[in-house]
Amino acid sequence: MQQFHATTILCVRRDGKVAIAGDGQVTFGEIVVKSNAVKVRLLKGGTVVAGFAGAVADAFTLFDRFEEKLDRFPDNLPRAAVELAKEWRSDRVLRRLEAQLIVADSTNGFVLSGSGEVIEPEDGVIAIGSGGAYAQAAARALLRETQLTPREIVQKALTIAGEICIFSNTNITVIEPER
Repeated sequence: MQQFHATTILCVRRDGKVAIAGDGQVTFGEIVVKSNAVKVRLLKGGTVVAGFAGAVADAFTLFDRFEEKLDRFPDNLPRAAVELAKEWRSDRVLRRLEAQLIVADSTNGFVLSGSGEVIEPEDGVIAIGSGGAYAQAAARALLRETQLTPREIVQKALTIAGEICIFSNTNITVIEPER
């Protein structure tokens, strides 16, 4: 059986602000089955942004577990990220989940995976999914060469990725923390 494939998720932090965006395309093999999926969300009362690539049910399970970690370690996103990665890698049920997550607040941002990775890029640009490399390259150029806000950068960079990657589209959802 073919797996659901694709996604482009991009997160940018700049000057104490953060934004995350995701494309809306879901494919099954070579067929687009949905063009307006929402793959990004706010967590912890609107202070943390998160996005996923992979199986939807798996991602929602991981979002719930991550929110539990945020409740346990309030105001400590790095610790919550490490604790989720440890649990994800060691738990029999969780380690079968097929997804990657981006989680970020105004000071930290991480890519999390089931093999235990907790990666914090040094430039504040984080991307996952099929179009992630395209979006990341565009975001880095925009970050270096413009004074655009994180929201503007993720919107423009995902538009560029959606024009290049056949597994991404330009139906983009952008969110920022509420506080």
